[in-house]
Amino acid sequence: MDEIIDKYSTHSKNLGKSQEKPALDLNVEHSKYNSLNEQLAEASLHLRHMRGEELRGLSVGELQQMEKDLETGLQRVLSTKDQQFMQQISDLQQKGRELAEENTLLRNQMPQGPTAGMMGVAETENVVTEDVLSSESVTTAVHSGSSQDNDDGSDISLKLGLPWK
Repeated sequence: MDEIIDKYSTHSKNLGKSQEKPALDLNVEHSKYNSLNEQLAEASLHLRHMRGEELRGLSVGELQQMEKDLETGLQRVLSTKDQQFMQQISDLQQKGRELAEENTLLRNQMPQGPTAGMMGVAETENVVTEDVLSSESVTTAVHSGSSQDNDDGSDISLKLGLPWK
């Protein structure tokens, strides 16, 4: 009989403890929730301050500290940006060297035929050179080389972009 009473009292005590424990856990969770909520509110306010919003309540010292923090952050951003630009420049220079090397290899692999290939290159260079001439120099050449006083024909050829011969 004593055993049954002991089991009953032990069971009753355990029941009381199990009911108290959730209340304690609930209080702990509630305090954690309140703490995290406060941290979120502080972080949100700090973010708004960093954006330049809601600055009226800040003292001069707080504003100076914020300015210092922003300048430090800006220097980090600029430094990171400069490093990335330098890395991109380095990568592009390396790619340029690789392409030049590949170009040299391809030129060396091309068959060295007679002057047929060179004629095409020379003709292309002449066309490019002719395209580079300014309209003033072409007009001067037309006037000096032509005995006709009819400038309308030369102007039309220049306007149409016809090659000057």
